Amino acid sequence: GMAKGGSGDVLAGVIASLAAQGVTPLKAACIGAYVHGRAADEMVSELGVRGLLPHDLPAQIGRLLG
Repeated sequence: GMAKGGSGDVLAGVIASLAAQGVTPLKAACIGAYVHGRAADEMVSELGVRGLLPHDLPAQIGRLLG
C-alpha cells in the first residue's frame, strides 16, 4: 500500500511541518512516521490496499493530528 510514488513525500511533509512548529527533529520523525502509518492503516481498512493513494493521506493525517 505505501510503496506508491508520493507516499514518502507525504511523510516528509508531515515531518517538516512538525519541525517547523518547533517539534524537535527526532520527535517530529517519530510522530510523523507513526501518524503516517496509522493514517494509511485506517484508509486501507476503509478502501483496501488497492484503493490507497498517497494524495488521500493528508486529509486523514489532518484528522488524526487535529
